[in-house]
Amino acid sequence: MARATEIRIREADSHDREAFQQLMLEAYKEYERLLSAVKWEKYQEEMRRSVEGDGPAARLVAEMDGEMVGCVQLYTSSEAAYGLPEIGIHAPIIRFLSVLPKARGRGVATALIAESARRSLQLGSSTLYLHTTDMMESAIRLYERLGFERSCDKDFWNGETLVKSYRLRVKETVIL
Repeated sequence: MARATEIRIREADSHDREAFQQLMLEAYKEYERLLSAVKWEKYQEEMRRSVEGDGPAARLVAEMDGEMVGCVQLYTSSEAAYGLPEIGIHAPIIRFLSVLPKARGRGVATALIAESARRSLQLGSSTLYLHTTDMMESAIRLYERLGFERSCDKDFWNGETLVKSYRLRVKETVIL
């Protein structure tokens, strides 16, 4: 029987920037065929820009056997995450949850979400948010399985796309 590989979550550092960006782009590549060329290029540029500067409160990396296989960014509000204070989220939000295709189904996304939930508690919040779209069906199934609930009052439109809000009540979640 093969031994289970341990998932290690750590804070990304400045040396991880390029690998972090490449991991996101590779993880999201499956959505290229679902978007117009213009929307896909805009989405890629948004991912690239997200690794620059001090926008998120944390950039987390998941490693297995010393290899970076996943990452996520944790923001403190809708203003910090999207530049949209009018959404009214004053609690942590995860963005760009990314897992390499070869590492999917091994608990990487769950470990990154669990660490984000722990950090939400450390920040004094009882809720962790995320936003997604219908094209990310498998991600939505994971979020719902982990206890995220729809938070329709925090949805927003990005052009013609409804960006749906989900929230996790971190004090009640079983993933911690």
